[in-house]
Amino acid sequence: MPYKDRSTGLIIFGILTILLGCLAGLFVPLMLFGQMMSAKATGAPPPFLVILPGMFIYGILAVALVWLGIGSTMARRWARALLLIFSWSWLIMGLLVLVFMAFLIPKMLANLSASGTTGHPAMPAAAIAGMMVVMVLIFGVLFIILPALWTFFYNSRHVKATCETRDPVTRWTDACPLPVLGFCLWLASSVPMMLVLPIAGHGVMPFFGMFLKGVPGTMLCLVIAALWSYAAWLLYKLDQRGWWLVLIALCVFIVSALLTFARHDMLEMYRLMDYPEAQIEQIQKSGLLVGNRMSWLMVFSVLPFLGYLLFIKKYLRRKS
Repeated sequence: MPYKDRSTGLIIFGILTILLGCLAGLFVPLMLFGQMMSAKATGAPPPFLVILPGMFIYGILAVALVWLGIGSTMARRWARALLLIFSWSWLIMGLLVLVFMAFLIPKMLANLSASGTTGHPAMPAAAIAGMMVVMVLIFGVLFIILPALWTFFYNSRHVKATCETRDPVTRWTDACPLPVLGFCLWLASSVPMMLVLPIAGHGVMPFFGMFLKGVPGTMLCLVIAALWSYAAWLLYKLDQRGWWLVLIALCVFIVSALLTFARHDMLEMYRLMDYPEAQIEQIQKSGLLVGNRMSWLMVFSVLPFLGYLLFIKKYLRRKS
């Protein structure tokens, strides 16, 4: 079919993607600086291990976006496929974050308005309303408008045809449908996080009504990492066994977590992970992760994941 060449657009969006990667990379030193300033104010040693997962995520994201941006400027079909997966994930995550923030922001601002003392008066209602408007605008731009633009561009058939014409070689991203590939990448991206968790969080993991820590928790993290790696490989091969493996494991893990947080508080888990007491107090004031709210949050978070898992089942085949 005839198409319009989108080489210029691929270069423009590629440069913008590189800039996004640079912005993500800036968060690594900013997180370090923030922890040092917090430690200086409180007099406690900076808890660098606490921010290690966040630094790891931003570092990997920065490298990946720069790599994908360069691939877009070169009109590589693998870059277009991965950027489409990234932009859809970004948009869906943004929608979930906005729903989450709709419950969190009013609670946080209510605490600000009620936290006044004699020496430090509470924030005026007009200032709180202004903060809410600014936060909604920022989140709307970062999590809705920008990913929608990326999704609209890389989903275009003209962009797809341009990349396939300029890069006619079959790539690894062509081996399975993009919805399945995206799910495989999500599973694969969770593996490094499970490997970092024993270092950053002392291997603290919920396990059927209790928290594992140290060697038992670390072993559980390694088992989950191996499980997700194997499932991602099977799904990449369009093997239906990988789908069943994810479904069964996910159900077991969610039951384990629900049983644990029905008996224990999320703040207890943070204390086992050696979070600074000042941060725990801030979490406690927000009222979000106390009581049984963590259980409801987990149920809310896992439902879209299960829905997507059911969606990709039609692309898979039984093992002959």
